Amino acid sequence: MTITHLPPLGDFVHPAVFYASDEEYLALLVPFVTEGLEQGHPVAASVPDGRLRLLRDALGDAADDVLLLDMEVEGRNPGRIIPAVLRRFADRHPDRHVRIIGEPIWAGRTHVEYPACAQHEALINLAFAGRDVTIACPYDTSSLDEHVVADALATHPLVWEATRRYDSAHYAPDAVVDRYNQSFDTAPDAATFEVAGTSGARDARRFATGQAVRLGLPAERVADLVLITTELVVNALRHTGGGCELSIWQDGTHLVCTVRDGGHLTDPLAGRRPAAPDQEGGRGLLVVNQLADLVRTHTSPHGTTTHAFLRVTG
Repeated sequence: MTITHLPPLGDFVHPAVFYASDEEYLALLVPFVTEGLEQGHPVAASVPDGRLRLLRDALGDAADDVLLLDMEVEGRNPGRIIPAVLRRFADRHPDRHVRIIGEPIWAGRTHVEYPACAQHEALINLAFAGRDVTIACPYDTSSLDEHVVADALATHPLVWEATRRYDSAHYAPDAVVDRYNQSFDTAPDAATFEVAGTSGARDARRFATGQAVRLGLPAERVADLVLITTELVVNALRHTGGGCELSIWQDGTHLVCTVRDGGHLTDPLAGRRPAAPDQEGGRGLLVVNQLADLVRTHTSPHGTTTHAFLRVTG
């Protein structure tokens, strides 16, 4: 397959890269990387492990000049990709055009993870508006469901395929954010605790610790659960003017910490902006996204529910 050169890039560019084979993957992405390096652009690629090895081998010595990250690790929670992967790399190079390959959606993603993945892809557009960055997002059309490909057309203004590049006629990222603002049912046997008053955060930490032991959360992750619980509860108490309901339960291989409050979360990038070095406060949801294996949020004028998942086994 002939590797074609890309048109000049500038400002914010966010294509969905559709491929159906290893050959198409490399034909689309190797020139994106090598031409970027030739032009002095910092380049990073965060893709699933198998694709990472494929790309590294194809790049040869040029791979040494690319930041290569395993998306299955770095992006296990889609909510941490913008601050901890994309912004972290782009912000290191504020005076140059930056190229990033980010592949957050693959066939192994579960139906529980997918809504957070789709929202992440939509929110990239808001997070990088006005930035001199290209973020190319590969999609394996041979293995992904049709609705995933359809969503990609809504979350990306551009599409790159092996034989053509074109504007997406279905670009509507806000609609995707809204569509996947979905509720997620808490198990009927969840342990629940009503949090209120000045001792609320302390009582919530004690409750979370006890439930972690009961549900078999690995000892090294108990501190993560306690910190997640604290941040969610404090955030609810501080911003809603009322109490909240804390539930801890098990969903398959994950322990889930759920906090319900009466507030309406109106900032779609809450928890996805890196904290400024001199910033005081405002890090709660960012910490939750960093520590959890998955975060699902449903918000409406009637209240907000946040589910933070931590792997127990498997």
